[in-house]
Amino acid sequence: MVSLGERRPPPGDLASLSELDEASLLGGLRERFLRQQVYTDIGDILVAMNPFQPLPLYGREVSERYRHPQTDTLPPHIFAVASRAYHAMLGYRGGGPQSQCIVISGESGAGKTESTKLLLQHIMNLCKGNSQLEQQILQVNPLLEAFGNAQTVMNDNSSRFGKYIQLRFQKNTVRGAKLSEYLLEKSRVVQQDTGERNFHIFYYMFAGLSSEEKEIYGLLDPSLYRYISGRFGTQDVAQRWKQKYQEVCNALDMVGFQEQEQVDMQAILAGVLSLGNVTFEPEERNGSVKVSEASQGWLKAAAGQFGVQEDELLKCLICTMSVTRGEQIQRFHTQQQAEDARDSIAKVAYGRVFGWIVCKINELLAENVDPEVELSEIGILDIFGFENFAVNRFEQLCINLANEQLQHFFNHHIFQMEQAAYKEEELPWETITFNNNEPILNLLLAKPLGLLSLLDEQSAFPQATDKTFVDKLSSSFKGNSHFQPGRGRVLGFSIIHYAGKVQYAAGGFLEKNRDTLPANVRGLFINSITPLLSLLFTATISRTGTLMPHVKAKVIPGADDKFNSTRKQSAGAQFRHSLMMLMERMYSANPHFVRCIKPNSQKEPGVVDSHVVLLQLRYNGLLETIRIRRDGFSWRPSFEEFAERYGILLVKPGVSLTKESCLEILQSTELTGWICGKSRLFFKYWHQEQLAKYVERLERAAVVIQKVFRGFRCKKSYLKLVAELRAQAQRLQEEAERERSRQLAMEAEAQKRISLPVPMPRKRRPQPCPHPPDKSSQPPVPRPRSKLTESTPFDNFLDPSVPRPVLGREEQTGEEGKMRKCKRGATLRWFKETQAKKVMQDDGAFPSWLHGMISRREAENLLIDKPLGCFLVRISQSRPGYTLTYRGEGRCRHYMIEVQPNARYVILGEDRAHASLTELVRYHQTVGIQPFMEILTVPCGQKSSESLDYKDLECLRLGPPEAEGEAHPEEQPCPSGPSTSQPALQSGAAAVLTHMWFRRNKNSQKKQSQDKSRTKPSSVKKIGSQRAFPRLHSSIRLAMQEIQQFSSTALNTSVQNGCQVLSIEHVEPK
Repeated sequence: MVSLGERRPPPGDLASLSELDEASLLGGLRERFLRQQVYTDIGDILVAMNPFQPLPLYGREVSERYRHPQTDTLPPHIFAVASRAYHAMLGYRGGGPQSQCIVISGESGAGKTESTKLLLQHIMNLCKGNSQLEQQILQVNPLLEAFGNAQTVMNDNSSRFGKYIQLRFQKNTVRGAKLSEYLLEKSRVVQQDTGERNFHIFYYMFAGLSSEEKEIYGLLDPSLYRYISGRFGTQDVAQRWKQKYQEVCNALDMVGFQEQEQVDMQAILAGVLSLGNVTFEPEERNGSVKVSEASQGWLKAAAGQFGVQEDELLKCLICTMSVTRGEQIQRFHTQQQAEDARDSIAKVAYGRVFGWIVCKINELLAENVDPEVELSEIGILDIFGFENFAVNRFEQLCINLANEQLQHFFNHHIFQMEQAAYKEEELPWETITFNNNEPILNLLLAKPLGLLSLLDEQSAFPQATDKTFVDKLSSSFKGNSHFQPGRGRVLGFSIIHYAGKVQYAAGGFLEKNRDTLPANVRGLFINSITPLLSLLFTATISRTGTLMPHVKAKVIPGADDKFNSTRKQSAGAQFRHSLMMLMERMYSANPHFVRCIKPNSQKEPGVVDSHVVLLQLRYNGLLETIRIRRDGFSWRPSFEEFAERYGILLVKPGVSLTKESCLEILQSTELTGWICGKSRLFFKYWHQEQLAKYVERLERAAVVIQKVFRGFRCKKSYLKLVAELRAQAQRLQEEAERERSRQLAMEAEAQKRISLPVPMPRKRRPQPCPHPPDKSSQPPVPRPRSKLTESTPFDNFLDPSVPRPVLGREEQTGEEGKMRKCKRGATLRWFKETQAKKVMQDDGAFPSWLHGMISRREAENLLIDKPLGCFLVRISQSRPGYTLTYRGEGRCRHYMIEVQPNARYVILGEDRAHASLTELVRYHQTVGIQPFMEILTVPCGQKSSESLDYKDLECLRLGPPEAEGEAHPEEQPCPSGPSTSQPALQSGAAAVLTHMWFRRNKNSQKKQSQDKSRTKPSSVKKIGSQRAFPRLHSSIRLAMQEIQQFSSTALNTSVQNGCQVLSIEHVEPK
């Protein structure tokens, strides 16, 4: 048996290796990987190898095993990192509550994005706040992946941006989240290298939108679009993309995006694709350019999708307007300048859509707490991995700079801080050398002679070119061992990074760093009739490059030149500032490291390429990390911190915060291997777990003491109460005896008196009572509700043998009754104003499963004798919303249904949003409700036709009564399932909202007669009874017709020419 002070080497910890060299390290990782053990510990640092296949390691059972703070006896896992960070944030691991950050690093394709999703999943499982916020946070990742990830030659789901997710906690409950994004690769929108694709969302839209929706948005065959290189996937890939599109739409609904916002966003994305097909040709008269005849329709389509005038968009593409001394001067573009303007508009439009999504997420997930309340935080960094492609551009330089900064952060915490503490405390220590990449950071970030500073300097000169920039670098960094100028005629340079040498092509560096917006484009888009596009270009850009929306304001002529002249932040400067702010956040938190390793470059499961893995182990410095984790002391608390945290182990009051107290505490334990310095203590990384076990043992003892004391106190109170009751009963008995004696005395005295006989009254025969009392009409007294009937927040056990009260509402008096009545009225108004039309069927009646504002007990009484799977939906009595009551095995479950601000219906804890209540019911008739996966089967109707439980809703009539001669429609059976109620119930339900139905029916008849002439797709999403369309969908439709007409004309012309050529070939030989 192992005592608390002894340590058994945990499984899979490389810090316990007896022989420490590259061969043993590589062999250990290979052996574990081939056994599908993809996680390995180096002390408190996790190494994760990408399996390139799904593994059964992340189910609910596995997650439950890693819920507890002590995970040292469990195998290494990504869930263990999440558990350590969460409990350290709560103050479990010593030092008190403190913000934490989890840094996930590795090269592209190593599995960083999947690790981020797993960390979020387990942290949300740990906090268990039972609110919809957890599900909304989990939906952020798939949403951002669609808009920010793309396929590259190294990774099928490569992050083309960096993100830092900050989870805000109040005690152990998540209260909000904030997202920071870094350096979206906007150039991918207009250009992709061989073997790569554009951002996922474009392919998802083509695969997921129906043909009617594509017509509305103005999307044709994907092979026609230049920005996606005319390539699409196979049938299987398209089916997978279709499913991904549905997940993206659900994530938008879950997070809280409005329907019209989603439609406008997709229209802008379609406009970006259409704009990419606009081509130019030279004008013969004045040397300017014009839009080619073949792309006139594409220009018209892009203008309609953006919600702007076609001629105004054309001006922004082919010329530049400037104001000099009050006069407007028009300068025409060359063909290359026109193409650059087209691509710039596409890049900035997509970039601002992405920035708006991030800003909207932050707005919807912001914490709603008192500003004075102090919140703890867990940050998760998922940033682009180190990249070395065949052609590396400006984006790769920024990506690799971010990875250099993360490697320096790792070195600072693991090597520099630790070894500096040993030197300061004069501990015997043999210095461990490591690859310090600080000179590379100075090469890139130093002022005024760093690479980015020189790039900004050259970008400020209008006459500067990429060649002058390269020449400037070669002269400034001559002799620097980390810089190599390009050889031969190649316009580029090389940098020796911590992960190896990378050669950069300097073409386009200045243009991408300037990130200029074509003149007049901002004013054009601000005045767009599409509110979202107007908002995107009204917003300002912060120093870190993030979007800062504000109130829309019209742009006056000439304002664009002022906007462009005052904007001095280049793309490189914005990235540098955002990187600096990220490092400040991370240095202020306690870090946890996850090092992701790619086992092979072919993305094949079960294959380990020793050369690829060994190269990553070397530049990540994992061999040195193992050595310092094995021999070093990663936890170094001061005497005050340690005594304050663990003084309870002495089990005495008033422990002084001194060195002597610390030594006394440690001597009372069985810990070994620690060292006492001059001002602090030095512990191994596992000592925190062992000390936590000592504290936990005392906490359990304290619970036992509290239990015994509380039991003694309750017993004493009980005995005192019993004695008082007995004394009271004795007094009452004595009083009753005295009263009886007095009565007997009075009777005896009355008997002694002599009285004359009194004649008896004449007896009458009893007459039958004209109105006999109806005892059956009086309801029995309802039994009190026992707390034992609630095993979970949504469970109630059912016992048919137990008597139950009839349907009826208990009257309440006093302040509680007034408050309940007020809430009830507010909920009825909410239902009348926002829900009545949505819940009603086409015939004006309610579905058979909908009930009124009945209580929880009344719903259970309705379902107690119903079959398994029977259900009903009732209006909540205390909040605007619904509750779904389900008849389970021997119990009833109650699921809360929330109506989100974007009019989406969500069962609390579910990860799917629905457009209507009926759609929610239909969905869960085939898919079970989590966590018990219960499927709805039979709807529960009304108990009787005389007493409808939604008579409270009779006040929802919207208009005056119609003529009495009009017949009332009868309710049809519920389309979602078989109805168990009688026809009389259906007619009764239809009568509740009959006036509403007649008004609605008259309006719908007019609309149907108008819609017969033009058919509109039924698959478009709706808001209530109104459909959401792009603002200029009629113009988009005309543009699509023009494009298709031109394409068919060109095809016919080519066919005719081909036939003429064939006829000539046949004639000539004769």
